[in-house]
Amino acid sequence: MRRATISDLAQASGVSVATVDRVLNGRHRVREETARRVYDAAQSIGYHAVGLIRQRVFEDLPQYRLAFLLQKPTQPFYQAFAREIETAARNVTTARIQTQVEYPTAATPAAIVEKIKLLGARNQAVALVGPDYPAVTAAVEELKERGIPVFSLLSDLATGVRDAYVGVNNRKVGRTAAWMIAKAARRPGKVACFVGSHRFHGHELREIGFRSYFREEAPDFEVVETLINLETPDITHEATLTLLQKHPDLVGLYVCGGGMEGAISAFREEGIGGRIVLIVNELTVDSKAGLADGIVTMAIGTPLPALCKEVTSLMMGALEQGEIAVPGQSFLPFEIFLSENI
Repeated sequence: MRRATISDLAQASGVSVATVDRVLNGRHRVREETARRVYDAAQSIGYHAVGLIRQRVFEDLPQYRLAFLLQKPTQPFYQAFAREIETAARNVTTARIQTQVEYPTAATPAAIVEKIKLLGARNQAVALVGPDYPAVTAAVEELKERGIPVFSLLSDLATGVRDAYVGVNNRKVGRTAAWMIAKAARRPGKVACFVGSHRFHGHELREIGFRSYFREEAPDFEVVETLINLETPDITHEATLTLLQKHPDLVGLYVCGGGMEGAISAFREEGIGGRIVLIVNELTVDSKAGLADGIVTMAIGTPLPALCKEVTSLMMGALEQGEIAVPGQSFLPFEIFLSENI
């Protein structure tokens, strides 16, 4: 394959060869917008000196090391999350951002705390998705004492200790899922929901919102006992089949967290798509296919690009301005996906 030349780079970035030369050699100042355009083009065509261009473009800017602890690296949602973190970091124009994305080796408090400490030793700020264990709160408190701001993502944890929560309003998400079931079900009947774990504050809030809507607005429906699926497709699949057998009058199911693939496959296997309202979270290959063929009624999505941009901005702000006086919450509007808008 032919190596890209400076002329190729000039053409790709829409500037002259002389401008590209100025960016490469740093002899004369080039407008930041132009320099970044050259850098983006160098990345897109695989220009061999992209590292040098990055150094020229960002050499006068402050540098920040930001860490992110996510969950379940094999899940499409978290894979997309990691990509959006990198994109948000690249799009920052006022600083050079280095990101480190990690995943716990297990869902245990010890494994999560181990990763938190590792990330805190190498980075200036940490954002994490995780369950709300006392040991996790203690680890967050330890980082805060060392001047390292910590942010919770998707599901809140260490409230009163972490700097801020960034994500959707999970109680409203639960109520929205219940609203759709109440409106779309052919008749009143039993409804159920899966949570990954009640240690995930976001899942608990979704369940609370789900139950409160039916209690207040649709009392003709009966919410059966909540099921734990550990956000695992296999467990969700078997539990869904058991649920359908135990409650033949089930009219709606909401999967509050991960593992929706199992519910979708169970509905498809039983041929009940469209007869029972199924609500899931996030638009992935599986949920999109479920929406397209009538298995899934609605998917509620997290706006990952906006979330990653917001948390990156907050992390930089905490490093530049110091500790946030009052730990807060940054709620983002969630997305609604139906078969007609995918």
